[in-house]
Amino acid sequence: MTRRLASGLTALLLALVLLPLTAATSRAADPPVPPASSPAARSAVAAMQPGWNLGNTYDAIPDETSWGNPPVTRALFQKVRSQGFKSIRLPVTWGIHQGGAPDYTIDAAWMAKVRQVVDLALDENLYVLLNMHHDSWMWVNTLSTDHDTVLARYRATWTQIAAEFRDRSPRLALESINEPTFSDTSGDDENYRLLAELNRVFHRIVRDSGGGNANRLLVLPTLYTNADQGRLDALATELAELRDPMVATTVHFYGWWPFSVNIAGYTRFDATSEQDLTATFDRVHAAFTARGIPVVIGEYALLAYDHNRPGIIQRGEQRKYFEFLGDHARRRSFTTMLWDAGQFLNRTTLQWRDAELFGQIKSSWTTRSGTASSDEVFLPRSSAITAEDLTLNPNGTDFQGLRHGSRNLVQGRDYTLSGNRLTLTATALTELAGDRAYGVNSTLEARFSRGVPWRIDVITADSPVLTATSGSTTGLAIPTRFRGDRLATMEARYDDGSNAGPASWTSYQQWDTAFSAYTDDSIKLTAEFFTSLRENSRVTLTFHFWSGATATYHVTKSGGTVTGSPA
Repeated sequence: MTRRLASGLTALLLALVLLPLTAATSRAADPPVPPASSPAARSAVAAMQPGWNLGNTYDAIPDETSWGNPPVTRALFQKVRSQGFKSIRLPVTWGIHQGGAPDYTIDAAWMAKVRQVVDLALDENLYVLLNMHHDSWMWVNTLSTDHDTVLARYRATWTQIAAEFRDRSPRLALESINEPTFSDTSGDDENYRLLAELNRVFHRIVRDSGGGNANRLLVLPTLYTNADQGRLDALATELAELRDPMVATTVHFYGWWPFSVNIAGYTRFDATSEQDLTATFDRVHAAFTARGIPVVIGEYALLAYDHNRPGIIQRGEQRKYFEFLGDHARRRSFTTMLWDAGQFLNRTTLQWRDAELFGQIKSSWTTRSGTASSDEVFLPRSSAITAEDLTLNPNGTDFQGLRHGSRNLVQGRDYTLSGNRLTLTATALTELAGDRAYGVNSTLEARFSRGVPWRIDVITADSPVLTATSGSTTGLAIPTRFRGDRLATMEARYDDGSNAGPASWTSYQQWDTAFSAYTDDSIKLTAEFFTSLRENSRVTLTFHFWSGATATYHVTKSGGTVTGSPA
């Protein structure tokens, strides 16, 4: 997964989203039941939990620092290990470091770099999952139209990799291809056939190379590394034919797509997102884990999570997602590998960019944590403070109270609890609001019997104020006084009621594709948004803010100019 790949998956993900949650891309008949993997394979995959991806580094194009991360050091792996990770996934793009036909020789300096990082990780007692990464869309995807050339290159590449690492520790595992995809095919049946051919070739090359590779753990992906039923069935058929006890399977998971990118109004990790995750993991469990075949969630995160773009996915909703994912993956005995392209761990400082979020992720590996309906309580500055309610989600824990700094809040005076309804009293909120300056006035912790505390920010805000402006279709910055509030999402409609914007199937447009709000002085509309608009047709924008406030704004495109004004 990278920025490029995320955008390339949009059409596919949209198609999948519009299917019912329980939809399955079905095969014509039930697949053969694959044999269970060996206890050694299951033990190895279990020992890899939890895992971490060295993303946007050796998969970067053209070199390891090209996508913003520094060179890999031993200290990085020491940090990763100290944080509780047991394995790393090492994505590597090989094709840009190869010579031409017929040998497709991998550059010796590049192979040495990969060997060095594998050895560093192994020396730190980490398991390593080494793969072929962006080659999947750079040249392997043309297998259907350039079959012999692609297959010869794939054979040559894996022959060299297998020879290089044949005698490494059994803690090194190999993955045949990342997120396999094929162009210009007749459909899924051909796609399944092509992937099965690649996996067979990979399997035979590695096993025939001897040494440690004769019994090394091999990890095979589904088509697109997707967990629809048809993809799972196709891989099950492959495993039944291979009958190799030292294999595991892999899929990727980035959440319910509308929530993961903030589109269609899915700003919260709600019951729909939970059901999508549960159904996905349960299908994978039934297909593989329940049959004794271990599963690696080779990548997981949120598509729009990025420390450089805060606000796309609200912070508390992120925490609920990762808490739920970690718990359900643990219940299904999956090994999970966090996709980290530098957005979680700062590779320069070796510090977590959001230590609280990582604490939530780490806690989910072993237990559940209590959460709540929100991690924000908004108080209007322009009116009297009244009591505010939140709904607790104990998740099997027991609520043990609220804390502000070093002080425990007093039940009855500062808050009350009725079932799972937590009420913060007007008295407590008045004290916590202090001088009622716009923004976060104070932060509470809801504490539970297990897991990590739940943060609750007390925020003073008034309805945001938007100002008239004009500009060009290359992008428009709407002057905005947020007054302590934050943007959640944006709707766009023409006067006839039809949807406006790049996502014509919904009125709620996608953050970053149509709009953004990363500064405290404006909301920005993108060139892509204006390209999609009709000429001289007024569009009504409804901005939804996290306090519950809304603001209505009109924009009209005429040629290369745009005018905007509050409704």
